[in-house]
Parts: sequence; C-alpha cells; structure tokens
Amino acid sequence: MSLTGTRTRRRTAIASAVAVAVAAGSVLTLAGTASAHTSGSTVTTAKLGTGQYQSAYSERNNVLWVTTAVGRPPVTDSHLLAVDPKTLTVKSDITPPVTDTATGAVEAVYGVAVDDEHNTVWTTNTRNNTVSVYSQRTGEHLATLPNVNHAREIVVDEKHNTVWASGFSDGTLVAFDSKTLKEKERVTVDGAGPAGLAVDEKTGTVYAADMTNDRLIAVKRGSTTPAFIPAGDGAISVSLSKNGRTAYTADQTAGTVSVIDLKKGVVTKSVATGAGALSVATDERSGDVLVVNRTDADVTRVDVKKGVVEETVATGANPNHVEIADGTAYVVDKSGAGTTEDTLTRIRLAR
Repeated sequence: MSLTGTRTRRRTAIASAVAVAVAAGSVLTLAGTASAHTSGSTVTTAKLGTGQYQSAYSERNNVLWVTTAVGRPPVTDSHLLAVDPKTLTVKSDITPPVTDTATGAVEAVYGVAVDDEHNTVWTTNTRNNTVSVYSQRTGEHLATLPNVNHAREIVVDEKHNTVWASGFSDGTLVAFDSKTLKEKERVTVDGAGPAGLAVDEKTGTVYAADMTNDRLIAVKRGSTTPAFIPAGDGAISVSLSKNGRTAYTADQTAGTVSVIDLKKGVVTKSVATGAGALSVATDERSGDVLVVNRTDADVTRVDVKKGVVEETVATGANPNHVEIADGTAYVVDKSGAGTTEDTLTRIRLAR
C-alpha cells in the first residue's frame, strides 16, 4: 500500500469528495450491491466475507481495515481485510498465524484499531487472550502480546505512543507502547466488565464502557487510579465529542444512547435508538452520533444536542460495529450462522 501525499491533503481530498457526492445526491452502484437514499444520506452496501466484527479507517493509507472470524474454538476461519473505502472491494486479505497445527486454529481477530503514526494495525484476539500488531504496509504479523483476558476492544493514542486494550473477563485495561510493542501499564478494576474504549488524545485519558456496572471507567495519563462515571443501562461502547468534554455510550440493555457530561460526571440525556444498541461513533463534522442497533438491524443517527433521532438506516442482519471517517460511516454486520457473506454498509452522511 503506497502513501499518497500528506495527511492534510488526504483529509481535504476525502472530505471534498464526500461533500460533492452528497451535494449532488449521487449514488455509487457496485456490482452485486444495493444503494439507496435515506433521509438525505447516501447508502451503499456490498458483500464482504463472513463473520465481520469491527472496522478501523487508516487516513494514512486510505484503507478500511475489517476483522472477520467465524465459529467457536478452534477458529480456523479468520481474516484481517484491507478494504478500499471507495469501491468497497478487498485490496488484501491477511490470515492470522496458526496457533495449533493439529486443528488448524488461527489467532482469530476481532477488535481492530489503526496506528497511522507507526503504520501499524492492532487487533484483539479474544479467544486467545492476546492482542496482535500487523504492518499496514506489508501485512506482516509483527507481534503477539499476551495476558489480555477476553481481549475485546483496542484504541490508539498516537500523540502519547500508547495503545489500550480492554480485558473483559478480569476487569483490566492494558496499555502498550506503540513504538516498542511492550506492555507499559495495567489497571485492574475488580468486578468490572470493560468493553468499548475511547481515548482523549489531548489529555491521554482513556475511557472504558463498563458493561457490568453501567458506568465509564476513566484512567488519566500517568495514573493507575481509575475514576467512575455513571452511564446507561448495559453500556457496551463509548465515543467522545470532538472537544473531549462529552462521552456517548451505546446502552445494549436499554436500547439507548446516553449523553454524559464528563466534568460533572452525570448523564444529561438518554435517547432511544433501538433494540440491542451495540456500537457508537461520533461524526466530528456535525457533532451527531451514530448507534448500531444489532437486534433491529439498523443504525440510528442522533442529534445529541437536541436529543432527537434524525435518521434511521437499515443495514444487514446483525450489525456489529460502526466507524466514521470524514463524514462517512461504515457499518459491518455479522450473521449468526456464518454461512453466507455479510454486508458492509457505507453511509455518506448528509450535512
């Protein structure tokens, strides 16, 4: 994958292309895909393998990284896909390393995050209680890092050369040095179930959605003493406002998105989005948030300032995760059976 220009040029080019497409009301039609307009946004879908879990966008390489894994251990079918965000086609397909030659089990990938500073992509290997690092340039597997129990999600703080992973089963947040690929900090909260992660790169504070206790766990940079902030019922995913003052949680049990004032430590709004709210992301252009509702098979766009739903877009069955980059949202879905190709839904958000 070659690099094309500076980050600023890439951001401007991508944002301009999206703005033109939305303004013109254009729809990209791909072979074997369906496209439609929904309340102003432009929607394109494409089939993309089976068992999709999460995605992460690389601005440096203009690539959407998608993880897939099918079945229960021993998992033999798992891939790290580099997807062209324009055509929604797979540019490269990386198979994780084999962990058991007798069964053919691989180090299956689930959560994913991009470190454009060091041109790497990080994954959580939930079944193996590890995280891995791959080269974005070559696809080479660079390292497997142990002792993250039921590693669920991962987030990169490029400014502070830190990568955080959540260990759901033992209440841990584990920090790795993104240059040396070594563990450098571990915070354990007894009785917690940390799932989704978000980091404020201005301050280095990491936030984890504690699904077990309906709260956020906040760990400031340089501290091992966590703070606790109320969230919604079954908070499983978290994102931040552009200024870092507000957090949003997807509340799986309640089917809502909670708006949390981080300074005051209170929930200021709760907006119903749909059954099985599972993943949340912030559109930094508008300040809106998108919530994936797994049970309802759709994604809801919420004006969090007004506390109202602006738009609901149907997705494939069992949507699992949403990623937003430069005004475009990518939603992956994961079928229960894993026998048919799942859908990647791209939503170019209307301003």
